[in-house]
Amino acid sequence: MEENVKVEHTMDMEKMLEHDKTNLLEVRGLKQYFPIKAGLLQRVVGNVKAVDGISFNIKRGTTMGLVGESGSGKTTVGKTILRLNEKTAGDVLFNGIDIHALSHEELRKMRPKMQIIFQDPYSSLSPRLPVSEIIGEAVKEHGLSPEEGYEAYIDNIMKICGLQPYHKSRYPHEFSGGQRQRICIARALALLPEFIVCDEPVSALDVSIQAQIINLLQELQNEFELTYLFISHDLSVVEHISDEVGVMYLGDLVEFGSKKQIFGNPLHPYTEALLSAAPVPDPTAEKNRIILEGSIPSPANPPSGCKFHTRCWKRMDICDKVIPDVREVEPGHTVACHLYN
Repeated sequence: MEENVKVEHTMDMEKMLEHDKTNLLEVRGLKQYFPIKAGLLQRVVGNVKAVDGISFNIKRGTTMGLVGESGSGKTTVGKTILRLNEKTAGDVLFNGIDIHALSHEELRKMRPKMQIIFQDPYSSLSPRLPVSEIIGEAVKEHGLSPEEGYEAYIDNIMKICGLQPYHKSRYPHEFSGGQRQRICIARALALLPEFIVCDEPVSALDVSIQAQIINLLQELQNEFELTYLFISHDLSVVEHISDEVGVMYLGDLVEFGSKKQIFGNPLHPYTEALLSAAPVPDPTAEKNRIILEGSIPSPANPPSGCKFHTRCWKRMDICDKVIPDVREVEPGHTVACHLYN
């Protein structure tokens, strides 16, 4: 028995090597390709390069915002981090442990620590289960509450998320959109997670309700020391909730930095274009809107060189042929663009 414990301890130490303990999550060179099959024999004729070798860290107790156009790979990043997709290449370290190297049983034990809140609260809730079972099903499965204290545990989680105990017997169709998202948050919080992927959790809600949900997420983060990956296309929401921001384009992380750096000093032309499109509350304010030509290329056949060069108004000859390196322009602020070579 003692030998088994020593072996497991040694394996854990090996997995913790080269891990910065200030970071809860470390993503290194992550790739996620989906095969394209064709013909009678369904042979692989290509790949959709949804995520194409990105790297970033998320510090404990902080929020990283991930922004970009639809189809840039944001949601795929979140799902691959949680191992809802099996990676093509790269590493995902959670507390220094490689998530994709875990066995099925090890991953099952790790699951409660990593949760996700989906974009559409209605489609992510079972219409056949009452709220008490939706929130408590995984709690029972992982044995997180003793049987005698189970009901009180669920009541407390619901109260923290702005739900009432009498809601337990109701079904998802009996709630508003904001209440359904609170149920989704309660379901994630009930497992006592350390890390939550928030996949556009407010995009399907009214603006007034969005503010309530964002405030709830911030309150829960402060109370339970949660760490978020907040995926969104709404830059005003990202600016409000995030500590650091990553900008994705066609599977690449083209810029990464603190909220102040990204919103105050955008470096990549794509980041500039995104920020110029964000609405401002002052109707009299003048903005230099940058209109991008064309649409985002297919990730199955991305352009050569810099993937953004087909739409970039600052492109140079080198952009068509050479993939730009990721460079640190100032401490903590990186960009992949030939303008900074």
